[in-house]
Amino acid sequence: MKSVGLGIALTALAGTVHAAELGAVDEPIKLAVNEWTGQHVTTHVAGEMLKAAGYNVEYVTAGYMNMYQAMTDGELHAALEIWSSNVSEEYAKHIDAGGVTELGDLGLDAKEGIAYPSHVAEMCPGLPAWEALKECAQNFATAETLPAGRLVDYPADWGTPGADRMTGLELPFKAVPAGSEGALIAELRASTERKSPLLITFWQPHWAMSAYDVQFVELPAGEDACFTDASWGPNPNAVNDCDFAPTRIFKASWSGMEDKWPAAFEILSNYTLDVADQQPMMGAVDVDGGSVEDVVAAWMAENEGTWRPVVDAATK
Repeated sequence: MKSVGLGIALTALAGTVHAAELGAVDEPIKLAVNEWTGQHVTTHVAGEMLKAAGYNVEYVTAGYMNMYQAMTDGELHAALEIWSSNVSEEYAKHIDAGGVTELGDLGLDAKEGIAYPSHVAEMCPGLPAWEALKECAQNFATAETLPAGRLVDYPADWGTPGADRMTGLELPFKAVPAGSEGALIAELRASTERKSPLLITFWQPHWAMSAYDVQFVELPAGEDACFTDASWGPNPNAVNDCDFAPTRIFKASWSGMEDKWPAAFEILSNYTLDVADQQPMMGAVDVDGGSVEDVVAAWMAENEGTWRPVVDAATK
């Protein structure tokens, strides 16, 4: 999964939320753990909040694309980071059948787009506006791309979203696929250390967004018509003349959770997480080698004033 400042955006609704019963505290609440570090962080923060409320919590490894049947069956009780950009059809089926209940947005500002390290703005006056790239493309040129500028795109097996946008917006850049996610990170590191020009296809949440102070180019909004109707957008002769489609990240639970653990249901419904908090924790795991448990425990200890009110609003 495509995978700074503290201050988690946990929705503390103490003035409007009434305390709920804890329910079956003798039975564990099983939280789905999926395949990427950010989701591990998200889930463990939520789990530690539930523990603080008095619940038993189990972290259960689950396949992201097929966990919804287990939720319907009550074998898993909540999934805390579901991405609309690649949610499976199984999710909609179980929502419609009533076995899974959506708990609202997680609050992560997920985004894919064309990006650059912040120092590059000095090399291309007018950034972050996309039109600026028309005039400064030569500053990004390499022997491989002359006379066009170079865009480092996603690895080839991820598709060609960067190339699609260079074509759609008629920008004088040649997209060169990176070999891997690691190669994308190496490009960001080298550009930051050398203060060299770089245009790159990237995404957030990702720890590198904060580690290397990466900014997104402001493109026309990624509306559905942009991808199907050439007449839409600034280029009347092409599709993809816009940003990536917006991605929503949300939470869901087993439909029986509200009755069995009312306060837990309330806590998870009101739980949100900000990119500015998640990304450094991801970096502490993926770059610094910390365990998810230790990194989240340290965050919880240092920021009790920001998550405790959500727990208290649901339990007191």
